[in-house]
Amino acid sequence: MSVTVALIQLNCTSADPIHERVPHALKLIAQAATKAQFVVLPELWHVGAFDIEAAREHAQPINGPLVTDLAALAKQHGIWLHGGSFCEVADGSYYNTSVLFSPQGDLRATYRKIHLFGFEGGETTLMSSGEELVVVDTPLGATGLATCYDLRFPELFRALTEGGATTFVVTSGWPASRIEHWNVLTQARAIENQAWVIACNEVGAQPGIELGGHSCVIDPKGAVVARGGGNEEIIYVEVDPELPEKWRESFPALKDIRLR
Repeated sequence: MSVTVALIQLNCTSADPIHERVPHALKLIAQAATKAQFVVLPELWHVGAFDIEAAREHAQPINGPLVTDLAALAKQHGIWLHGGSFCEVADGSYYNTSVLFSPQGDLRATYRKIHLFGFEGGETTLMSSGEELVVVDTPLGATGLATCYDLRFPELFRALTEGGATTFVVTSGWPASRIEHWNVLTQARAIENQAWVIACNEVGAQPGIELGGHSCVIDPKGAVVARGGGNEEIIYVEVDPELPEKWRESFPALKDIRLR
C-alpha cells in the first residue's frame, strides 16, 4: 500500500520574523496533514540554514518548545512528521538535529548531522558533528535519515543501506547556486542504493545565500517522481514502500558489491 508524502518547501527568508515563521510552518503542517500520512520539513527552517547567529540565539534543548509543538501537532493530526532539523543545545554543545515523530506524538528518532558544512561561514563555526547513523522503521520501510551536505558523501548512504534502509529522508537548506548538484546527487543516491530518496529543501534569502528549493522524490530506479520549483509550496507524492525490494530482487546490483 502506498504512502502519501508531503514535502513542505518553506520560505525561510531571514528578513521574516522568526516568531511569525513557526506559526506559519505549523499551519502548513496542518494543511499537509489533510492529504498526507508522512510530512517532511526542511533543514533549520526555524532560523534558516545559513543564519548561524540566529541558530545560536534560538538554540533549544531536545525537550524545548519547538520539539514539543511538533510532537503535539503530529499527535493531533495522526501523522508521521519529520520536523526538519533545528539547532539543538546539549551539554554546552550545539548540533544540527533532525527529529521524527510518530502519529502518537512520540519522538521516534533523532539524527545529529554528521557532515557539517564548513564554507561560507557555515555550521562548523558553531556546531559539532553527530556520530551515529539512524535507520528507523516507518510506513516508508526502513528509513535512513540524512541532512543536506550529507548528500555529497555516498559512504553515509551506503552505510545506511547496509543498515537496512530502503528509503532515505533528507532535510536540506541547499543553495540555488548549486541546485544542479542537488538534482544529480539526489538521483545518484537513489540509483546506487536502489532506494527512495525523499529530499525536502527550503527557499528564500539567507545572509549571502539564496536557497534553491527543488524538493524532490526519486524512486529506487532513479526516476524523478516529483520535483518542486523555486517558491514556497507543498509537494505531494505517493511512495510505494515495497518498490525498493522488488527492484533489488529484479536487478540485484547490491549483491555484486566487492569493495567495502
